[in-house]
Amino acid sequence: MNKFEELKALVQGLEVEAEKFYAKGNGAAGTRLRKGLQDLKGLSQELRLGIQDLKNKK
Repeated sequence: MNKFEELKALVQGLEVEAEKFYAKGNGAAGTRLRKGLQDLKGLSQELRLGIQDLKNKK
């Protein structure tokens, strides 16, 4: 469940960067947003694999 909480926190943090990029045109925020989305992708994959492992152990 810890990974899921980490995933939620990351999404909430990215919301701020998305607002800065889309509403204010801040290019640096776009870079941070892209990096955060890449981190989100990796964390999501880790979470997926963990879920699959738990499911297969049952």
